[in-house]
Amino acid sequence: MKFYSISKRRFLITGLLMVVILTAASLWYLSNRNDYPTVSLPGGKAQVFQLVTGEFSSELPGGKKIEAYRWDPGTIVVESGKEVELRILGVNGHEHPFHIEGTNVTGVVKKGEETVVHYTFADPGTYKLVCDLHETMEQNGPMIAYIVVQ
Repeated sequence: MKFYSISKRRFLITGLLMVVILTAASLWYLSNRNDYPTVSLPGGKAQVFQLVTGEFSSELPGGKKIEAYRWDPGTIVVESGKEVELRILGVNGHEHPFHIEGTNVTGVVKKGEETVVHYTFADPGTYKLVCDLHETMEQNGPMIAYIVVQ
């Protein structure tokens, strides 16, 4: 029976080589795992975005309760001239009537329901998705999402 012996130097070189390979593979994997096509879609298909209504609440030291509502995500980027489909799920708050500034889009998002909006933004710019009930801090807002059209 033969025994194979490995010198200390060969063992260290092999170990170092394995660490370098694993590090390179990990970096490659992590750098490529968040590549999602969100703007350029083939052949006129709608750009689909999922949004939800959210609420933050807290209590101040004096016992006063404060709340703030928001859309999540707070900013989306879309391509001009292509149809956009916003699928908005009502999670917090009874209902949120809304409009998109600079367009004729209006609607209502109700708790537990999904509201679907279709629109094609012709002009680049930033459009605000605004909840009509929570436009200011006094109304537990501002509940605004930004639609960036490129």
